[in-house]
Amino acid sequence: MIFKFRITLDVLEDVFRDIAIRNTDTLEDLHLSILQSFGMVGEEMASFYIADNEWNQGEEIALEDFSEGNASKKLMSSTVLKDVLSEKQTKLIYVYDFLNMWTFYVELADITEPDSSRSYPDLLFAQGQLPENPPEKKFESDTFGQFDAEFSEEIQNDDFDFDNFDNYDFDENWN
Repeated sequence: MIFKFRITLDVLEDVFRDIAIRNTDTLEDLHLSILQSFGMVGEEMASFYIADNEWNQGEEIALEDFSEGNASKKLMSSTVLKDVLSEKQTKLIYVYDFLNMWTFYVELADITEPDSSRSYPDLLFAQGQLPENPPEKKFESDTFGQFDAEFSEEIQNDDFDFDNFDNYDFDENWN
């Protein structure tokens, strides 16, 4: 079977690619297809995240495992597309380059029979150009604003003198 995906970059303009790939290929194959279709170099780390219908981020499937003996992560190279996607589970979030946070919404749009005249993966359609810089991300939370206000008030009311440690039981040469 062939999975047909629409991969949309998280920007205001319409920037997306439609890719067809075998359902027996891995998430690493999809990762490489996305990079190639958007003209990205591919020298940065990346992860897929299983997403629900509202695009809430779920389980991570990483390009590399840096868990160092802790609970190991699922890896793209050993995760087959048909094992994580189906007619009911159609959405993934793909993040490339964790410093710049290029974020893509990957949606399974169709499942079809293979076409013997095509080779897969196959770029079916391209719309828009990748911007020079990744879109700005705003990380907002009412909880953080509340914490920040409380913390600022607490600091203002403290009698700490961070420039003079003479009155504190503190050994600055402890190591």
